[in-house]
Amino acid sequence: MDFSNIELSVVLPCLNEELTVGACVAKVVAFLKKHNIEGEVLVADNGSTDRSIEIARKAGARIVHVEQKGYGSALRGGFDSAHGKYIIMADADDSYDLVNLMPFVEKLREGYELVMGNRFKGGIKKGAMPWHHRYIGNPILSFLGKLFFKTPANDFHCGLRGFKKSAIQNMNLQTTGMELASEIVIKSSILEMKVCEVPTTLSPDGRDRPPHLRSFRDGWRHLRFLLIYSPSWLFLYPGLILVSIGIISSFALFFGPVDIGIRPLDFHSFIIAGTIMMLGLTTLSFASITRVFAYNFGLLPNRPLFFNLFRFFNLEIGLGIGFTTLLFGIFLILRAVVLSYSPGFDSIGFDNSVRLIYGACLAIMTGGQIILSSFVLSILGINPKR
Repeated sequence: MDFSNIELSVVLPCLNEELTVGACVAKVVAFLKKHNIEGEVLVADNGSTDRSIEIARKAGARIVHVEQKGYGSALRGGFDSAHGKYIIMADADDSYDLVNLMPFVEKLREGYELVMGNRFKGGIKKGAMPWHHRYIGNPILSFLGKLFFKTPANDFHCGLRGFKKSAIQNMNLQTTGMELASEIVIKSSILEMKVCEVPTTLSPDGRDRPPHLRSFRDGWRHLRFLLIYSPSWLFLYPGLILVSIGIISSFALFFGPVDIGIRPLDFHSFIIAGTIMMLGLTTLSFASITRVFAYNFGLLPNRPLFFNLFRFFNLEIGLGIGFTTLLFGIFLILRAVVLSYSPGFDSIGFDNSVRLIYGACLAIMTGGQIILSSFVLSILGINPKR
């Protein structure tokens, strides 16, 4: 076969799908012939021990063996081996309508870099999707994905989607499991690719065994992936809220009780406010560290905007701020020691002694947090010129 003329590659990941993979390949072959498209059907086998490979080859597929286990690994191996300008991925369980792929091809020809299928618009046949996937899992995860990444995709986990091969190469995909579906959508948004969706139908699969998908395990992996790829929602925004509340409240309560009308707030509230502030500061530290780590290791393709701060903020400045804050805390501790002897804590009041000691502890913990975070960021090898 002359691979140079191939316009479309249809990639089917496969693991022991002998009952359905032949029908899937035959449908794709029929589609290519009907619409006179130069294409190929590529079955990415992930270690099948049944007759899947033999059946797929006889039906007209090219076989690619992918040794690393996982749905994502199989698809990535198929993408790497595909020769088409465009790639459509689908499952090999005969649940997707593989004879009606023209809407995907037309959108790709129009210039879209990712074309998502939408099962909720196209139709989900009875028995094709468990109720907790249809009404809970998919809607919630898709909503969070749209909220975090501003993507037009409304069905994050549809297994039928098309894209330009150049686009999938630019994504530099990393995941090996079911979360690859989310990674593709997320990176298309981060890279500001041209994305659209088309309706597609979902039918009950033709297997005689349970699917490889595990609802709660794979649902958690998708949610975890959404959060990891959105440090702003996981760390930054909560951290900013916690730090703002904690700093304002702690500063006010350090000098004495505060009457808010309902009741006065005293040193008990000061302890709570200080705890909130420290939790927020730790969260902000994680926001910076995860952003740097994700970028340096290729998980986030775009350089985070806050990297511009590293022109002015380096390890030495971080250590200076941290040690200054820490020394201020030590000064307050020494001040408390002196007061404990003369005139004594009894004379200044128990509540004021608590404020002094706890305020000192907050300063020491804050300084230590800044010092340690500065070292970690330095160790990660921040390079503002990258």
